[in-house]
Amino acid sequence: MVNAIWLFMLVIGIVVAAINGRIDVVTESAMKAAELGVETAFGLIGVMSLWLGLMRLAEEAGFIRGLARFFSPLIRRLFPTLRPDSPALGAIIMNLSANILGLGNAATPFGLKAMQELQKENPNPDEASTAMITFLALNTSCITLIPATIIAVRLKAGSVNPTEIIGTTIFATSIAMTVAVTADYIMRRRARS
Repeated sequence: MVNAIWLFMLVIGIVVAAINGRIDVVTESAMKAAELGVETAFGLIGVMSLWLGLMRLAEEAGFIRGLARFFSPLIRRLFPTLRPDSPALGAIIMNLSANILGLGNAATPFGLKAMQELQKENPNPDEASTAMITFLALNTSCITLIPATIIAVRLKAGSVNPTEIIGTTIFATSIAMTVAVTADYIMRRRARS
């Protein structure tokens, strides 16, 4: 549906530009937008490579296992069905760490790994387990303390103060995570009864 809406808007824009004899403006704008997209993507590659490398070093050094042990009491409350030695815990911690740092794209590989590990422990593979649902709720609404990717995009776009969004980001993502965890808890209790 969204694709149809975008297609409709593009076609209408091109038709209006053609009627007004301004098709050159459409072509020029499309080229500038494509160029900006490529520049932004290349700019983000550096940020992504840095954080993915640091995360990999942390994983290889055993820092992730230590972090998983440290946060174990909290994680155990959020994921009561997981075994204490579950390999999914490390991937969940890595995913949440990347999300907290605002590195949504860097969090994706860890999220996929967490879901794979959670699926291995799923007693009914045809349905999402409660742990998978809880993880999905946390992953999509995770608090962001340092929105690194957004700051990088704002910096690349020439923002005078690219970090001015930190306060509102923390506030908005805190509310989102609180609502998601609360809704997950209520739904889980309702499903048990």
